[in-house]
Amino acid sequence: MPAPVLARLACPHCGAGLEPVGNAVRCSSGHAFDVAKEGYLGLLTGAKPTGTADSADMVRDRQGFQEAGHYDPLAARIAEAAAPALADGGLVADIGGGTGYYLARVLDRSPQACGLGLDLSKYALRRAAKAHPRAGAAACDAWRGLPLSDGAASVLLNVFAPRGAEEFHRVLGPDGLLVVVTPGPGHLGELVEALGMVSVDARKEERLEETLATRFEHARGEALDLSLSLPRRDAVTVAGMGPSARHLEAGELERRAATLPDPVEVTASFRIGLYRPRH
Repeated sequence: MPAPVLARLACPHCGAGLEPVGNAVRCSSGHAFDVAKEGYLGLLTGAKPTGTADSADMVRDRQGFQEAGHYDPLAARIAEAAAPALADGGLVADIGGGTGYYLARVLDRSPQACGLGLDLSKYALRRAAKAHPRAGAAACDAWRGLPLSDGAASVLLNVFAPRGAEEFHRVLGPDGLLVVVTPGPGHLGELVEALGMVSVDARKEERLEETLATRFEHARGEALDLSLSLPRRDAVTVAGMGPSARHLEAGELERRAATLPDPVEVTASFRIGLYRPRH
């Protein structure tokens, strides 16, 4: 955990700052949390997390898909959007950041900044902890709060991940930027019926605005559509990266994918929203 990142963390029990003690961290109230041997910090508290963490297989396939470069244009757009808010440094925190793919691209574009990947999956965190020299990773349940001090972040990333307006507003600095990426209405449309995928909610954008409106102002938005030629195995992977993976029986995606051409032509559609905190 890089020191500038640790300095911005807060105890998930009492909100106090955290200090390194051996292979752990501890707050002034005595709450202690271990650093896993893979390098990420365990900040989960209480009962079973409210969300469902990605499995080892899902994380492995996701990283392979990302490393193949299919979503590189999206990562570049995110990094470009975040850069002005990180020109003088600061922390970028990726909520539900998975393997740290988007976080690493933002840090490459903004050399003065440091980063933190937050996720529920220990398998994703093992990779996120090594995603970039200026980034750390910590386990947390975003629905229960973020282990960051008030105003600690200059940028928050939220890419296909849970979002909570109150907590986002609390941890984001007054001049900070929230970058939200959601699927567009035609996202992976060629695969939806063939693979039994969940289609994008027609009111998704409207619901997003309703969720954030009390705490954030919508500064700018843009659409990004990508035409992809995916090997069949990558089509299965991208389907499994979304909520569809949790609605089908084991092996069902693979069985349906056997009917697809190889490669398969697919359209990926994204909406990128930039938000500023209300004061």
